[in-house]
Amino acid sequence: MTTFAPDHLAGHLGSGLLSFPVSHFTENLTLDESSYRDNIARLADYEVAGLFAAGGTGEFFSLTGSEISTLVRAAVAGAPEGTPVLAPAGLGTKQAIEMARDAQAAGADGLLLFPPYLTEASSDGLRDYVKAVCDSTDLGVVVYNRANAIYRAEALAAVAEACPNFIGFKDGVGDLEAITRIHGVLGDRLVYIGGLPTAELFALPYLELGVSTYSSAIFNFLPEFALAFYRAVRAKDRATVRTLLDEVVLPYTDIRDRKQGYAVSIVKAGMRLTGHSAGPVRPPLTDLTEAEDALLADIINAAHRLTPALTAPVGS
Repeated sequence: MTTFAPDHLAGHLGSGLLSFPVSHFTENLTLDESSYRDNIARLADYEVAGLFAAGGTGEFFSLTGSEISTLVRAAVAGAPEGTPVLAPAGLGTKQAIEMARDAQAAGADGLLLFPPYLTEASSDGLRDYVKAVCDSTDLGVVVYNRANAIYRAEALAAVAEACPNFIGFKDGVGDLEAITRIHGVLGDRLVYIGGLPTAELFALPYLELGVSTYSSAIFNFLPEFALAFYRAVRAKDRATVRTLLDEVVLPYTDIRDRKQGYAVSIVKAGMRLTGHSAGPVRPPLTDLTEAEDALLADIINAAHRLTPALTAPVGS
């Protein structure tokens, strides 16, 4: 049973940091539901504005339909009261509709609509894709602007007019002119979410454009740091943001950029290094090397020094 009507959900998502938990696998790459549930319970100690199950950081692209269904139900069962759970949908239109209906049956509060699989599409086609999913569910729908799904302002405006449950725009591209145009047309009709890899990099400039929140992958293994960074952004404390970027986020992205797919792999490495292993990534992703793990451990320890509330440093 969902607890957030679409308009309420939009306002709530924009009020705080967003959690995108990893999906847990065993060493032979089967889904580890028990460990996933334990991790949801651990993260429940920290206040966030939304939990996105089986999203990009959760390796949506590597999950079967039944695995997605399992993870969404586990997240709904384990999320703290008052924290909305958003489920993924995507691939093809029919598949996305099936995922949307299953998410609603599972008690999710909303959907993150991923780009359609493989094929390019016109602006009109993307408009119809989103509208078909919105029409299939009562849940609030957030579109993910990235890869082969680059949404134009007029297409989003048409969906917003036709579908009251279309509530949000998550940007994974970084085209500031496009975001400015979309915000100029739609204003506060949507909630705007930063969704580039390591979204902390863009959080402060995005805030000036009306993007009040973002998805934090770092929250998975450094929740106190992620929340401290978010608070500094919202307070427009540029000096603190600059320090946290220089000491933690930028060195982190140096490792992330070493190999395609590391935006997810580095998060699972961070989980392992902080004592909360979520298992390996599934192919076609690859795990960090031991040398890269050592570099990441140094960055985690830097985050600990900057955020005294953190637990003991790695290797202590």
